[in-house]
Amino acid sequence: MRVGGFQKLTLVDYPGKVAATVFTQGCNFRCGFCHNPELVCPERFQLTISTKEVLDYLKTRQGKLEGVVITGGEPTLQKGLADFIISVRQLGFSVKLDTNGSRPEVLCDLIGLQLIDYIAMDVKTSLEKYSQVTNCSCDTDKIRESISLIINSGLPYQFRTTLVKEFCRQEDLFEIQKLIGPSSHYVLQPFIFSPKMVGHNLFGRPQYTNVEIEILKTEFNRLPKNNLAFSF
Repeated sequence: MRVGGFQKLTLVDYPGKVAATVFTQGCNFRCGFCHNPELVCPERFQLTISTKEVLDYLKTRQGKLEGVVITGGEPTLQKGLADFIISVRQLGFSVKLDTNGSRPEVLCDLIGLQLIDYIAMDVKTSLEKYSQVTNCSCDTDKIRESISLIINSGLPYQFRTTLVKEFCRQEDLFEIQKLIGPSSHYVLQPFIFSPKMVGHNLFGRPQYTNVEIEILKTEFNRLPKNNLAFSF
């Protein structure tokens, strides 16, 4: 498994747990607003960290850390992901997996083997606009399948959308709402400019103001049987 980064302590990436974060190297999407080009673009890859080094460190944190977040890049592309998770769990840590939902067959295997304890999936936009956001050909049936798998997994989970105004109009967010249903947790993340973003075509384009975001919250809260929890 290609590990491109390792954060030894996080208090925010795994809800309710003190954790470490493993960043895998490689992604099949090229979302322009991504802040991790060194994990996405092969020409920007840095030296990898061995999984042995990660596991050796985690051994020293048994009884102090509670969980491990595996994010990316896109972790489900990684050969050896299941074996790595098994090793992490054998040390007594729970595992949260972050994914873009493009490989439901991997999610299905991990869920079936009871290897993950929490799943977070990025829902980029309405399915019709997925290729515009990811800058690649995307099988949206797989996105839909991943959403269904996660909802029916019995595991705690989170869906999240980064509010890039060009791709996340109100009608797109309503389509997402139809897609994920009354999910237990849905996070709308404000888009933040960064000079290291994967793409540069978003620079200078207008984005949602705080007032506009509050209006979106209000509109969503008016939907019937809505059990979404918003974070901004």
